[in-house]
Amino acid sequence: QLYLPAAISYNKRAENKGASGRQIVEWRQTVEQKWAALYFGEVKIETRGNQHLFEIHLYLHDLDPKAVRIELYANAVDGGAAVRQEMMRVRQLAGASGGYVFSAEVSAARPSEDYTARVIPYLADLAVPLEEAHILWQK
Repeated sequence: QLYLPAAISYNKRAENKGASGRQIVEWRQTVEQKWAALYFGEVKIETRGNQHLFEIHLYLHDLDPKAVRIELYANAVDGGAAVRQEMMRVRQLAGASGGYVFSAEVSAARPSEDYTARVIPYLADLAVPLEEAHILWQK
């Protein structure tokens, strides 16, 4: 369960004289340099029937929105699993360089206060948080 996926990942990264590995190193350096400038702005929550609709403003400045994943997160309760709902980018904020609006719906079976928006690094085939541990919480 662990060794075979790790070996496959290594072989993929080593192909073409390590081109994929170099791309990961460059991506990590970019994230490291630009992470401190990220911040959350306005958060709107609206409950409609059995769903909470979250809309957040997030300022990434010059970090590519594809380099991160924005999620709503809620801790596990009563032996269940934690909730990780990816938020979708719906538009860029007018007049804000690198400012975006992200949105997601989650079940209203739990109070809206249980959910917190967060930003985590994202790159296909990268093991987060093992290989990149940055995280920015809205609260």
